[in-house]
Amino acid sequence: MSAPAIVVTGIGSVSALGPDTATLWRRACDGQRGIAELQLFPTDRHRTNIAASVDASALPPDYAQLARADRFACTATREALRGAPEEIVRSPRCGVFFGSSTGALFEGERFLQALLAGGEGDLHSIVGLQNNGPGDAVARAFGARGPVLTFSTACTSANVAIGAALDALRSGEVDVAIAGGADELCELTYAGFNSLRAVDAAPTRPFRADRAGLSMGEGAGVLLLETLAHAEARGATALAELCGAARSCDAQHVSAPDPEGSGAAQAMRGALADGGLCADDVTFVNAHGTGTPHNDVSEAKAMRAVFGERAAQLPITSTKSMVGHLLGAAGGIEAVLTVLALQHGRLPPTAGEQPADAELGLDVVLHEPRTLPGRGVGLSTNLAFGGNNAVIALRSAEVIAPKSAEVIAPKSAEVIAPRSAR
Repeated sequence: MSAPAIVVTGIGSVSALGPDTATLWRRACDGQRGIAELQLFPTDRHRTNIAASVDASALPPDYAQLARADRFACTATREALRGAPEEIVRSPRCGVFFGSSTGALFEGERFLQALLAGGEGDLHSIVGLQNNGPGDAVARAFGARGPVLTFSTACTSANVAIGAALDALRSGEVDVAIAGGADELCELTYAGFNSLRAVDAAPTRPFRADRAGLSMGEGAGVLLLETLAHAEARGATALAELCGAARSCDAQHVSAPDPEGSGAAQAMRGALADGGLCADDVTFVNAHGTGTPHNDVSEAKAMRAVFGERAAQLPITSTKSMVGHLLGAAGGIEAVLTVLALQHGRLPPTAGEQPADAELGLDVVLHEPRTLPGRGVGLSTNLAFGGNNAVIALRSAEVIAPKSAEVIAPKSAEVIAPRSAR
């Protein structure tokens, strides 16, 4: 029996570009950067002083008592669930699949500093300290009673979570899945990446000849996923199809990627095979694109291995150039942007003024959005420390589900009211 089609019926985001997807999309298409001087904690002891931090004052106040990552997760999830009836979420048939690498580590640092300074610290502030904090906060806030799983595989965490949600939906374990990731900036990871000299003192410049490192970020990206049959039965509009996912490992080095990109290429091919696709079906790639000298070379080699000569004409972008590197949440925000690109038939540019590095042999979208030649398939790639690779494939809803091209009013316009976030 063939696996059921799995569709995206809602998206939500929080990022340095804004508190919702409409603002994210508008500013991303304009090539605006959310990367600026970091005010969240002192940076005088570090090599750099910039990051893509979220303006928490622009977020709804509903989750203000939560840790930052939990607040990002719940805010993005509420947006993704907009228009969905309560009963499909507050059910044992709804699962939560989240990625995170820091949990509430920022709050943990503040707690420890208070203790070291002779104070008592606020125990309530570190409720979400473990990596499962954001996913658990979402389940509590919205009453999801199915499986709640957290994946912490460094920068592939959210893509791994989305792939796990795809598996659970295909197998029939759940009918609905809330999938994505949330992470917050904290001084430990900021110091770590600075110590590795992986962070650029200027805003990151992926795929440029003068690239010098990444820019860290924070936020959340969330997809509401359902089987196509379940979505059609409730009158929901499919925004895109999640058609494939795959994972691999370079098994080579604790932090450096395989110079030839073989593990990344394996994950790309695996995601295509999982979706019944071939390389020629791909319309664009939302690349991992960190802007580090090693990553961009390795990823370019992987794309040339998968797409051959076509890699030089296939539109490539790195949205990290605007929202920063969200670490465990990177795949979530990038999946949201990939869905938006498929919906609008436009690919946001890779921010920056410099020309692309010609030696990479890629068609990098620069300066302004690119109109896509067809709305077919977008790949979203994430490549992490340890050589951990995770890739998902998304396809235009109008390609796989003609009904979804018709505007169908949801059966219920009710917005799910959050429970008290305790």
